[in-house]
Amino acid sequence: MNRVVVGISELKVSGDGEDMLVTYALGSCIAVAVYDPVVQVGGLLHFMLPDSSLDVQKAKKTPAMFANTGIPLLFKSCYKLGAEKKRMSVKIAGGAKILDDDNYFRIGQKNITALRKIFWRNNVLVDSEDTGKNYNRTVELHMSCGKVVVRNASGILQEL
Repeated sequence: MNRVVVGISELKVSGDGEDMLVTYALGSCIAVAVYDPVVQVGGLLHFMLPDSSLDVQKAKKTPAMFANTGIPLLFKSCYKLGAEKKRMSVKIAGGAKILDDDNYFRIGQKNITALRKIFWRNNVLVDSEDTGKNYNRTVELHMSCGKVVVRNASGILQEL
């Protein structure tokens, strides 16, 4: 199995059944995993912030940093490999409240809200999720079957 690491503010797509896309240490960030089982094409996005208007120049250079630029890029990148929106499963994880005990910044919640608005506007349903709470997550997307595994900081596994 080829472990393909998706860093913060990155996305990767694959059509290789030998690949496992993985992203580590999701706190307030969100991972979006999409997969089309017919063509075995999928992708994983690790975005940090809800809206590119916070830094338009940075968004041009690093579109995967923001929900509103990264999510469309994820889907379009999968389409280029033969995926179709109507067949794609969508799974999300992250958006935790980390190092914000007073819930002042609410970055995790803002990320979740931004993602939901984008999906709602584009008629995209989330098949399963592990969001919120107060712990970090690691997310794996297995390209051979589309399985998404979430591991929390305690090592507890959950399949989405």
